[in-house]
Amino acid sequence: MRFETWEPVYRRILDDFGFERADDEASRDLLASVTEPFDHTKLAFLNGATVAICGAGPNLAEELDATRDADAVVAASTAADVCLDAGIDVDLLVTDLDKNPETARALTEAGVPVAAHAHGDNRHLVGDVVPTFDPEWTLPTTQAAPTPPVENFGGFTDGDRAAFLADHFGAATLRFVGWDFDDPSVDPMKRRKLVWAERLCYWLEQRRGERFALLDGRRDVIDTSVLPR
Repeated sequence: MRFETWEPVYRRILDDFGFERADDEASRDLLASVTEPFDHTKLAFLNGATVAICGAGPNLAEELDATRDADAVVAASTAADVCLDAGIDVDLLVTDLDKNPETARALTEAGVPVAAHAHGDNRHLVGDVVPTFDPEWTLPTTQAAPTPPVENFGGFTDGDRAAFLADHFGAATLRFVGWDFDDPSVDPMKRRKLVWAERLCYWLEQRRGERFALLDGRRDVIDTSVLPR
């Protein structure tokens, strides 16, 4: 996804949450200063693949069988730990660094790509944690305008960013595992973010011409007025 396509949605997200674009950009610039350009050939396994996008919902452990015949597993945040504990290899981790930096570090050291994301309120983690990763396996990302080596493939939360990233690199089918837009255990801010994650999954579905099972029974009540036509 080009930033020009993503930017109108990004502006609406900023307005909705009251986030400052300058804060995202400052964190992005810090990330740029501690990372290197990422070799995209390391993500060639996504092209033409059936990709399991594992979310960190409370239902993930119960749904892990759906990952076993996927060609690749892309995990969002702590979903990586659940997969690894169950003996399921993670092919890519997408994280904004706030939950499991040790897992992210270990994956980069094992030669597994980690998409490390910078946003306005994780600048301290960008500066403290990302430099401890193996730079060869660290893909720096932002939700603001990309500045090399930091890239933007679309998406807002770890989960939907994982889906947008897999889409960008040519995934043939996206299979959503361990997602729960109605998770009662989350705090009010996370609940608002899940609303956006649902909207963005709907937008991605429309762009791909693919029906995501996780949206079945939900499409008619999603507020799509904030999405591009």
